[in-house]
Amino acid sequence: MSQGAAALPGDPPGGRRAVAVWGLGVGVYFVAIIFRTSLGVAGIDAAERFHINASALSTFSILQLLVYAGMQIPVGLMVDRLGTKKVLALGAVLFTAGQLAFALSHAYGTALASRALLGCGDAMTFISVLRLGARWFPARRGPMIAQVAALFGMAGNLVSTVVLARLLHDAGWTATFGGSAAAGVLVLLLTLLFLKDHPEGHEPPPTAHGDGAGGGKGFAGRQIVLAWREPGTRLGMWVHFTTQFPAMVFLLLWGMPFLVEAQGLARGTAGVLLTVVVLSNMAVGLVYGQIIARHHAARLPLALGTVGATALLWAAVAGWPGAHAPMWLLVTECVVLGACGPASMIGFDFARPANPPGRQGTASGIVNMGGFVASITTLLAVGVLLDATGDDYRLAFCSVFVLEALGLSQILRLRTRAQRREQERVVASRVETVHVPAVSPGSTA
Repeated sequence: MSQGAAALPGDPPGGRRAVAVWGLGVGVYFVAIIFRTSLGVAGIDAAERFHINASALSTFSILQLLVYAGMQIPVGLMVDRLGTKKVLALGAVLFTAGQLAFALSHAYGTALASRALLGCGDAMTFISVLRLGARWFPARRGPMIAQVAALFGMAGNLVSTVVLARLLHDAGWTATFGGSAAAGVLVLLLTLLFLKDHPEGHEPPPTAHGDGAGGGKGFAGRQIVLAWREPGTRLGMWVHFTTQFPAMVFLLLWGMPFLVEAQGLARGTAGVLLTVVVLSNMAVGLVYGQIIARHHAARLPLALGTVGATALLWAAVAGWPGAHAPMWLLVTECVVLGACGPASMIGFDFARPANPPGRQGTASGIVNMGGFVASITTLLAVGVLLDATGDDYRLAFCSVFVLEALGLSQILRLRTRAQRREQERVVASRVETVHVPAVSPGSTA
């Protein structure tokens, strides 16, 4: 089913100003990703700085992602209620403070608290950017806009793997993390000065935030329940759960140690392979966005194909009979891992049409929570299994298959229900359009 080229009535106009405002929001997300993934190139340095083992090292990323995942539904509600600008500005304050505090930390406990603060601010960025795109661009642009936003996020990951890794080696811990915090201050100032929630004349309809007795609490509960009842929201969450976490775990923490300690590569070579994941993500994101924008029915085949390819390559590396997998196989695995991020964005394309505009933030929060719950679980499992098996990465990485099997079973269970519900909405909208009374040329609407 292809998307039409014409804008729907009431759609935002898009245009250069939309690109500028949305680009500013994406800039905040870009910086948040740099801060989020900065630990991925500093895992070995962090272990030495804080004198910790693999389980304790994984706790950094686990806590950060736990805070991130736990904040998704509250942030979705905040975006629906307060608007994008306020939430993005608050997020920039928090993740900048967290990055600066991490730069100055010498104790393990202080560093943990810093990453938690960073995770809280980071949690406020992506859902806000999705909402900003929906408010400034026509609905038909939704899949492509979301993929491009994710592409810029991966560009932030590229900055971590290339720039921060070199700075960490040359300038040291405090200068690298402290200096990068200046980028957070810059995007905060730009957000406060120039970002707008929506174009003039396209204000969202007023939303009842409470029901008298329930107040805001009634609004929050109603938003969550209504979003969760939609099969498209749940299907989107499980697609995000199943597709995102293999690459997230690899880039965020365990990729560098695996490539250096288990595969015997130099840190520079390992950094190049992490960069391959990021570059692949950016290229595949553009392809997936174009395909889905033109052929909506391609969403599920793309997601399932990515899951299958990821599992196949992960199994090939883990099961390679020699001590080290050959370079061509490691490169292939990194290219396939690059498709995980774009595939996870498909989850939002299931939730978006299933929910009205006033519930988009809440639904996106539910979807976004899926992948990060899977990432937290796998980060913890890998760390615990490494300590239990004497750093046997092959056994530790087998935890990936357990999570993929769980997510795949839920996708297959929900897909028919979500497709049926979406077809019902399409039919209802066509019937409603047919029955709209025509307006005569001389009358006023």
